[in-house]
Amino acid sequence: MRAATGTHRRLRDLITMIVVATAGVDLVCAILAFLFERHAAETEIHTFGSAIFWTTTQLLTVSSQLKNPISAPARVLDVFMEAYAISVIAALAGAIGSFLQKRGEEVSKDVKGAAKRT
Repeated sequence: MRAATGTHRRLRDLITMIVVATAGVDLVCAILAFLFERHAAETEIHTFGSAIFWTTTQLLTVSSQLKNPISAPARVLDVFMEAYAISVIAALAGAIGSFLQKRGEEVSKDVKGAAKRT
């Protein structure tokens, strides 16, 4: 977490941004899910607590113990959340791959520089 190099700092900043953005998306989606589903027939989302549980589990696992949403707007919201979650995982995987490549280049450069000095 100390971000010893610029490469470490960039990765830490990206992860921080993803966590904050995902928390915001989770909260907004929970509010929307609650508004869309609270009066729908046969829904299991009757409280804000159940809405936050549903949205969080959808973002983390693309699944939930609660039934899928009943209303059309909530179903669209569900698809958006699943697409968001998949995109975040793909972006995070790319960022970690990029970090590992860049860090490998930095380490190789340091090793070559140390060999030249000796």
